[in-house]
Amino acid sequence: MAERLEIIRLKPERLIDWWSFLGAGAELLSTAYPKAQRLVVEPTPALLARSKAAWQRPWWSAARWTGGSAEAVLDAIDSPLAEPSTGAQLVWANMMLHFVVDPPALFERWQRALGVDGFVMFSCLGPGTLRELRAVYQQLGWPAPTPGFIDMHDLGDMLVHAGFADPVMDQETLTLSWDSQQALLAELHALGGNTAPERARGLRTPRWRAQLESALEALRGRDGRLSLSFEVAYGHAFKAAPRLRPGEETTVSLDDMRAMVRSGRGAGPQAGR
Repeated sequence: MAERLEIIRLKPERLIDWWSFLGAGAELLSTAYPKAQRLVVEPTPALLARSKAAWQRPWWSAARWTGGSAEAVLDAIDSPLAEPSTGAQLVWANMMLHFVVDPPALFERWQRALGVDGFVMFSCLGPGTLRELRAVYQQLGWPAPTPGFIDMHDLGDMLVHAGFADPVMDQETLTLSWDSQQALLAELHALGGNTAPERARGLRTPRWRAQLESALEALRGRDGRLSLSFEVAYGHAFKAAPRLRPGEETTVSLDDMRAMVRSGRGAGPQAGR
């Protein structure tokens, strides 16, 4: 996603790194915008502490004195993200949106945090992610092992509804492979495990684990490795200048109206609005 920053002519002076530690984009952003003021938003106190520790540098480090300033806050509705008059020029959110329960509400928060002509860049998992694993679970009669990932076109519609302009969405599919069922399941667990709302609430038995491992053999390809697909969706959009919507009412005082008529500005189809 960082490679796409090169096509943006605007060089942010203030940026917001959303869920920075898990997104692992801090160094990339520092390289792209070394002078920018950075606001880090983290979902938990533990990750907030990790982000603060990560940007601490020795007193003798040149980066301590030449780099932009950094601040960190918890992700909350009332978080002090940016003043409306001095909004951020970039909201960066790498691989976190698929964990959000209400993406439209988050898009609205991002839109309010940005200044006019500021932009948002994000990536997330799409509906093609782990489709092979879902097929295995379906054949076994088990609930889906993943949440319902949102299609990139729907994300684009949500951006427009939140007030963003010119959204651009695209995606790519990555294939990961493992030599054993145990290695595959261990990595999926490290990535977050089963976050589907319909997942089993209790502990699974060794018999269930053996049944799953046996079913996963269907994922083994000609190279002898087990493979799974991960769809990664990318999006960016700009915050346009606010415009009056058709039919919105504008109040003009009588004195102002007289002045407009005398100056000739009252003529034309906009008169009286």
